[in-house]
Amino acid sequence: MTTWEEVVDLAGRLPEVEESTSYHTPSLKVAGKNFARLRTEAEGGLMLLCEHAEKEALLASGDPAYFTTPHYDGYGAILVDLEKVEKAQLRELIEEAWRLKAPARLTRGLDD
Repeated sequence: MTTWEEVVDLAGRLPEVEESTSYHTPSLKVAGKNFARLRTEAEGGLMLLCEHAEKEALLASGDPAYFTTPHYDGYGAILVDLEKVEKAQLRELIEEAWRLKAPARLTRGLDD
């Protein structure tokens, strides 16, 4: 099982990531913008921003690590079960979520 601390460690390898809160739950931000949130709702999970096409592909894969709720219908975010997700995939999803909110100066620096 992946813990919140491990999520923070994976995200902390990216520039200017800061721990914060969103809706009174732990979250991660870049440039003051949320890209990840640890949900305390009944279904739990880690909310990560993503492109709509990525969300659809993850849900269509049938992998039990990925799910959504009606609240996130039509929204570019995937819910991740930290007990079931593979760390390598989680690392990629965290970086993709970060890129959606990071300023271009940071993403350029990462790609150089």
